[in-house]
Amino acid sequence: MASWCVRAVRQSYSVLASPALKRAPPRLMCTATQQKNGPGSVEEAEKTEQSTADKVLTEEKGQLEEQLKEMTDKYKRALADTENLRTRSQRMVEDAKLYGIQSFCKDLLEVADILEKATESVPKEEVTSQNPHLKNLYDGLVMTEVQIQKVFMKHGLVKINPEGQKFNPYEHEALFQAPVEGKEPGTVAVVTKVGYKIHGRTLRPALVGVAKAS
Repeated sequence: MASWCVRAVRQSYSVLASPALKRAPPRLMCTATQQKNGPGSVEEAEKTEQSTADKVLTEEKGQLEEQLKEMTDKYKRALADTENLRTRSQRMVEDAKLYGIQSFCKDLLEVADILEKATESVPKEEVTSQNPHLKNLYDGLVMTEVQIQKVFMKHGLVKINPEGQKFNPYEHEALFQAPVEGKEPGTVAVVTKVGYKIHGRTLRPALVGVAKAS
């Protein structure tokens, strides 16, 4: 009886001293924790972290797109300004080529006017072979006038003689208005001084008298 009690005590002691009862394995504890918190907790945390990262990336993308749009607009405006400047500069150069001599041409118009008045002042009945000196002088004046008009046309200078035409304030300067028989009101009845245009631009308006209703 005593020996059986001793064996029973020893077996009980060996069971209590077993390492398996001292601590549970870590894997069992993790499993227990997951079972306690639930398997969705880790997934929810990962989803939250991913959502935050996506939000940050979206904001950065929006900022970059806005900066790109702003830079593109600035580039287009700068390109347009450069093109406008180039066009204006080219137009200025062309105008300088076309109209750079207009001051010189305007001074020559006085010479052309004198030649015209000189030829008009010569009595046509006196220009005969019986009066060779006057005829030679007259022919020389006519030839000079014709030549100077050719030079004017070569450089884009055209005479304006609007007699009988509709009055144009951009090309004509009215000195007076008077009723003129056979002339429609508003038309040029008399040209006292011819005008000139250079490449389509009025250099000197023609001085005219305009017919009006009686």
